[in-house]
Amino acid sequence: MIETTIYVGLNDADTKKQKFETERYLTVLKRVCAEYRVPFSFHLVQGGYLHDDGEYTEENTIELSFIEVPQETIDLIAEDLCTFFHQESVFVTTEHIKAYTIRDKVRDSISSDELVEAISDEASEEFPEYRFLVTSVPLMAG
Repeated sequence: MIETTIYVGLNDADTKKQKFETERYLTVLKRVCAEYRVPFSFHLVQGGYLHDDGEYTEENTIELSFIEVPQETIDLIAEDLCTFFHQESVFVTTEHIKAYTIRDKVRDSISSDELVEAISDEASEEFPEYRFLVTSVPLMAG
């Protein structure tokens, strides 16, 4: 599998200052990803950037991650974000990863309400296969 990350600074390319609140940039980013119908995750990080003119700036940066999204789509998203955020450039990395999903096996055989009831009843005889949950899963109060 391929994981791709796009790093997008939030400082304007000309003023070298962030023009809008971070939430406004995140709204645009989410709309762009929704338009391309791609799964994504992001982190807000602090970073530094060396502009083409040699000036160094520190800025808020969005680290936008994708798994198994075609490179052509990544490039289009990167171009859109570069334009919409008025950036000199955005930085794109790719790497091979090993990834897998874990699915909730319990969901197929018991409802969450029944599971909570079974746990709270000290793993009743009705659901003996979930007895281990009584000691291994702490329930949150409230």
